[in-house]
Amino acid sequence: MPLSTPDRPGNAAARELLRALFDAALAAADPARAIAAHLPQPVAGRTMVVGAGKAAAAMACAFETLWPGPLGGIVVTRRGHAVPCERIAVVEASHPVPDEAGAAAARQILELAHGLGPQDQLVCLISGGASALLALPAPGLTLADKQAVTRALLRSGATIGEINCVRKHLSAIKGGRLAAAAAPARVVTLAISDVPGDDPAVIGSGPTVPDPTSFADARAVLAKYRIGEPAGLVAHLAAADGETPKPGDAAFERTSFVLIASPQQALDAAADVALARGVAPIVLSDRIEGEARDVAEVHAAIALQLAAGRFRVGRDIVPLPAVLLSGGETSVTVTGRGRGGRNCEFLLALAAALRGAPGIAALACDTDGIDGTEDNAGAIVCPDTIARAARHGIAVTEALAQNDGHGFFAALGDLVVTGPTLTNVNDFRAILVHPSA
Repeated sequence: MPLSTPDRPGNAAARELLRALFDAALAAADPARAIAAHLPQPVAGRTMVVGAGKAAAAMACAFETLWPGPLGGIVVTRRGHAVPCERIAVVEASHPVPDEAGAAAARQILELAHGLGPQDQLVCLISGGASALLALPAPGLTLADKQAVTRALLRSGATIGEINCVRKHLSAIKGGRLAAAAAPARVVTLAISDVPGDDPAVIGSGPTVPDPTSFADARAVLAKYRIGEPAGLVAHLAAADGETPKPGDAAFERTSFVLIASPQQALDAAADVALARGVAPIVLSDRIEGEARDVAEVHAAIALQLAAGRFRVGRDIVPLPAVLLSGGETSVTVTGRGRGGRNCEFLLALAAALRGAPGIAALACDTDGIDGTEDNAGAIVCPDTIARAARHGIAVTEALAQNDGHGFFAALGDLVVTGPTLTNVNDFRAILVHPSA
C-alpha cells in the first residue's frame, strides 16, 4: 500500500519502523553496555578517570559502578548531559563553542595527569563533543580566540577532521598532549566514535594518541575557508612553536586505545531490526561526509533507483521493502537565517529531490539527540511532506535557502525529539522504500 498521509496506516507504520531503527542504533551505542566489556586491568598504584564528550558522564557512571577498587577523577560533558557519579567529578560545559567551564575542567584534567607516576593508570573516556568540551588554549592564546575560530569553522562547511586539525594546534591538551602529560603512567583510552572512519586521532581531537597532522595542515584549513582572524591565533599557527607529539614518540609507549562503540555497530543493529521486520537493509557507509544537501541528492537518487526496481547487487535486484542506512557527519555552509542542523538540512534536500515520490519515507537524526544547536535530534520526511508544507504556506526551496530545517519540520510536527541520549555515534540516516502500488 502506498504511503500517503501521516494519519493513514501506511505512513504511521513507516514512522514507527524508522523510529525503531533509530532506537536500535542508540541501544547499540549505550555507554553502560559498551564499558562493561572493556574494563582495563587494575594496576599496583592509583586508577584515575578523566574524560570528555556528550557521553562522558554516562561512561564515567558505568565505569565507577563496575570498577572494583579505589577510584577518582573528573570528566566534562555538555550541559544537560550530566549523570550523577559518586567517585568521579562531573563538570558541565558549553558545546559546540567552548566556555570557561570546559577550560577549567581541562586544566584540572591536565594537572591530574601530571601528578601520576609509573605505577598509576589513567583511564580516559572520550566521546563525541570532546574536542569542544576539552578546551584548554595553548600558551599565548585566549579562550576568546578559540571561541571565535570555532564559530567561523562551524559556519564554513569544514569537515570534522579539518576542524579538529585546527583545534589540536590551538590546544594545550589535545593532539596527544594529555598522554604526554601522564607519562610514564599507563594510559588506557576507551572511546565512542563519532567521526567518519573511526580515526583515533580525530575522535575528540585525540588527546591520548599520536597526531599525524601539523601546524602547516592547520594553517591550510584556515586558508581553504578564508578564515583570517583572530590575529593572535593566526600568528600562533604561523609560529608553529611546540608541535604535537607524533607517532613513535616515547609518550605513547604505555598507552592503549579501545574503540567500544562506533557508527558501524549502530548501523548493524538497525539492519538487524529491519531484517526481523521483513525489510531488506542496505548499509551504504558509516563514513559519509560532505555538504548535507549534496549527500541528500545522492541518497535520493539511490532511493528512486530502489523504488523503480532497478537497484542491483550482483545478479539480483534488491526486493522491496528495503531501507537505506548510512552514517557519518555531513556539514552545512550556513548562508541563511535559519536554525536547522545538518540532519534537518539533509532531509530538506532529500524531500526536494524526491518530490513526493510515493512509498519513500526517511529519518535523519544525530545520535546525541541534538541536531546542531536545537532541542531536536532530527526529523522525518514522508511522501506528502512538501504538500503539507505548502498547505502551511511553506516552500521547501525557501527553507533550504535559509538553512531553516528546524523551522520547516517544526511547523509540520515532524521533528524527532529524544532529549540528550548520553551517547554519540554521529548521524543516523534511514530511507525506507516500499512498493508504491
